[in-house]
Amino acid sequence: MPTITATPEQISRAYKVVAESTKAASSNFYYAFVTLPPDKRKAVYAGYSFCRMADDIVDNGELGDQAGEALNSLKTKLAEAYAGRGVGDMWLALGHTLNKYPINVQHLLDVVDGCQMDLDGATYETFDDLKKYCKRVASATGLALIEVFGYDDKRAVDYAVDLGIALQLTNILRDITEDLEIGRVYLPANELAEYGVSIEDIRSKKVTPEFTRFMKFQVERARQYLQSGMRLFPLLDKQSRSCPEIMTNVYEHLLSKIEKNKYDVLNHRTGLSRFQKLLLISGVWLRSRGIRFV
Repeated sequence: MPTITATPEQISRAYKVVAESTKAASSNFYYAFVTLPPDKRKAVYAGYSFCRMADDIVDNGELGDQAGEALNSLKTKLAEAYAGRGVGDMWLALGHTLNKYPINVQHLLDVVDGCQMDLDGATYETFDDLKKYCKRVASATGLALIEVFGYDDKRAVDYAVDLGIALQLTNILRDITEDLEIGRVYLPANELAEYGVSIEDIRSKKVTPEFTRFMKFQVERARQYLQSGMRLFPLLDKQSRSCPEIMTNVYEHLLSKIEKNKYDVLNHRTGLSRFQKLLLISGVWLRSRGIRFV
């Protein structure tokens, strides 16, 4: 297939499509992305739309046994987009982004491989096993994003990995019940056994003392990764720092809410209202511009 030469108008339209797709899919990330300079913002929309597409393939359940084939198709289309042969608005925007910023395409392939792990059976014997999954579905996304954000210090790579792990661990702790309903347990089996927590207790939504101790340990671990990941911020291009700061602030408050609910994520949905999210986002954005309230 020959390279497709897109007009500026076609590229502009493609970026508008991925922006709308991102807005529809995730208010958390969308409002964080809005703080980026226009060119970087559009690139992030394109990358996020790809990752969201991979995630939807395994989470929607509409494709059934063909989900694995659909993930493989994404890899093929990703290669075509990178080669300038992408067909469709998302692929046109993504191809333009990949050729504008030094994003390693392997990071996006890792995201697809992480989604494949969900299809292969989402159970994990140890935390090292779970961490491998977190790196693929979350850290790999962060590694792609920092190439758009811009950085000079190579330590940014390690911190981006830790930040991705922190965000994914927080998602896991928040969504234990929902994941169990679709047959997924993103909790290390050896740690459940160590703390005396059974899957039946979780399924029955029993918040036992053992479960509380288990969750306390998990939240503390997520916070440790979050604190390590926050070292990324000063290494990024100044215009891009607010974006990961906002995402981190939201997730930090989710962990705090789990603690305030006495670690009962089985009977209480852990989330923030739209007003709370906007308040957090506004605070970070204003501080980034030197505006502080007493």
